[in-house]
Amino acid sequence: MITGEGIEKSYGSLRVLKGVDFEVKKGEIVAVVGPSGAGKSTLLHIVGTLDGPDAGTIIMEGINPSKLGAKALADFRNRNIGFIFQFHHLLPEFTALENVCIPGYINGRSRSAVQPLAKELLIELGLGDRLNHKPSALSGGEQQRVAVARALINKPKVILADEPSGNLDTQNARELHKLFFHLRDRYQQTFIIVTHNDELAGMANRKLMMRDGKIIEGIPVSNEAIV
Repeated sequence: MITGEGIEKSYGSLRVLKGVDFEVKKGEIVAVVGPSGAGKSTLLHIVGTLDGPDAGTIIMEGINPSKLGAKALADFRNRNIGFIFQFHHLLPEFTALENVCIPGYINGRSRSAVQPLAKELLIELGLGDRLNHKPSALSGGEQQRVAVARALINKPKVILADEPSGNLDTQNARELHKLFFHLRDRYQQTFIIVTHNDELAGMANRKLMMRDGKIIEGIPVSNEAIV
């Protein structure tokens, strides 16, 4: 479903990615692990089309996003990729429901089409009684679940998560990790997760170990991917 070949990226004189090759199958949960500065987040941003490689190619669903124009690229990203970050980036002036709806509106869908799905997602994630609460009235774990619902609203094929539980306590982190697998099993989505959390990495189908800007090994961990 997603392949990368010869991915290079530098910022000034700093060479961050040094010829990265990888493949992720449909329905896999893949953990990208390694020391800080290994290039994990940079690779995730390139896969998510938030940044472009200096060399090499990413192919997702048979499409090379770097060949798309700006508008087509934004549309591709909005339709196919959901993002979950360590910090939830919820808009403080909007309710949980409104935050979840925003990507759907950007995708050109009507309020009548988006709101029922947003409510359904929030209820499924245990936030049915928090629909009209603003982020300041939610716990850290609740805010991150709102961010997960927001990532799912356009039914993307790929979810990219960058240290998604890094800002949560142990219990909330474990609940979030279990939630990823529930969502994968229900929606057959593909997850690529950058993490320093050994427990989460150990639950994944595979681990991609990065060091010094390269993937040095791919380690099978658990069950086969859904295909």
